[in-house]
Amino acid sequence: MGQQIIFYILALVIVVSSILAVTTRHIIRAATFLLFVLLCTAGLYLMLNYHFLMAVQIAVYAGGVMILFIFGIMLTHKPGMSIPNENWKRRIAALIASLVGIVLCGGIIYFNVNQVIKHFNETELPMQKLGEQLMGTDKFQYLLAFELISILLLACIVGAVMIARKRK
Repeated sequence: MGQQIIFYILALVIVVSSILAVTTRHIIRAATFLLFVLLCTAGLYLMLNYHFLMAVQIAVYAGGVMILFIFGIMLTHKPGMSIPNENWKRRIAALIASLVGIVLCGGIIYFNVNQVIKHFNETELPMQKLGEQLMGTDKFQYLLAFELISILLLACIVGAVMIARKRK
């Protein structure tokens, strides 16, 4: 019963903070709400006894990525400044794009989750195999994508510095 209460509290904080992160007009507050989401997600990992994922979530995402976001915000935007409202046409376009994304992701999850469940029910996936799959360089492995994302983040930092230097 206690675990259910903790789960519902974490889920409520995640949902409320997610909504506030995308609806607030102050960008530093949005980053703070995102931090709450990431920390509560780490709490969910802890409830599932995934201690390593919890530590990675806090160290990499709640720590490193949030510092990167705040660094980028400070370089490109005045911290106390409000974000102006968009006109109604752009809001409707964003709503339609969001709904299309939700339907697309939901469809992919719905149609593929049965195959994944069947696969995991047949065999147990050892951690070494999972690590090789995530950090391997062969076909259908993800090290290259991981490195490309790190290069993209570096390019974002360099771009933020260049934009900030031009404004001064």
